[in-house]
Amino acid sequence: MKLTPAQEERAQRLHRQALVWDSHCDTLMDIAAGRRTLGQGNAGGHLDLPRLQQGGVKVQIFAIYIESPPYLRRTLEFIGAFYRELEQNRGKLTLAGSMAEIEAATLRGEVAAILSIEGGEALEGGPAILPCLYRLGVRALGLTWNHRNQLADGIAEARTGGGLTTLGLETVAEMNRLGMVIDVSHLSPAGFWDVLEHSRHPVIASHSNARGLYDHPRNLDDDQIRALAARGGVMGINFSPAFLGPAASLETVLDQIDYIARLAGCDCIGLGSDYDGIAATPRGLEDVSLLPNITRGLVARGYSDQDILKILGGNFARVFARVIG
Repeated sequence: MKLTPAQEERAQRLHRQALVWDSHCDTLMDIAAGRRTLGQGNAGGHLDLPRLQQGGVKVQIFAIYIESPPYLRRTLEFIGAFYRELEQNRGKLTLAGSMAEIEAATLRGEVAAILSIEGGEALEGGPAILPCLYRLGVRALGLTWNHRNQLADGIAEARTGGGLTTLGLETVAEMNRLGMVIDVSHLSPAGFWDVLEHSRHPVIASHSNARGLYDHPRNLDDDQIRALAARGGVMGINFSPAFLGPAASLETVLDQIDYIARLAGCDCIGLGSDYDGIAATPRGLEDVSLLPNITRGLVARGYSDQDILKILGGNFARVFARVIG
């Protein structure tokens, strides 16, 4: 992609102006395992504080994904590891529980971090501990990973046609009450539709793509995308070649944005890289420092300033402002 000098200047200005927001990374898996720290630049993986700053990222959602029991204990260990990172990176990183805290962090030049749990196994039986997790800073939760749990069926169980259980419906209601964002990535289709029917607030698909452009079970079909958009929700474009196609590149990511924009408009599109949770990356987006290439691509493809700012983070800011305050 070759931009004119005027286009390059515009792309740089917009990227600086934008509240650049990545709705999903799995970096805490490495942090909790002691393999690296956020303060280490280029010490492996796709994401750390120096590269977040280089990429202009102002808000990063850190997922807590627990592969095996004891789920709640491991969740607390991940949160503890994150709190250690906060202590070691004062003045560079802050835990944000509201939009006011996000805006304050941005003014200070710090990266605002939001904690999200990927998989309702962490609740170990229902919503009773959600208020405790909320007090620890968790502001989003995906009800399942790929498999079935006590709340719902994941996408790997879609054959059954199962959606949310009674505990799952109770969890949705409690998240609405607390002000926590519901994440429908990884849910079975029936679970997706159950959430949209029962949630009082907009929801997100933090790291999912369009199935109409690349047919993978983890991607959302056209009806799901239209419905998510109609309810004010947002989907974060996932950078995994598994959900983009084997020859994935920056252009493939931009193709996903084009497809969803034509289908449901720009108000439902964001970025959900899945960095540090994917085995490979698209060419041109090898790590988080290269996110300005997205802005260059949107400029090259003729998006308006307003729509570029929405895609880079404004849409997620709108949903989180509505839900978490």
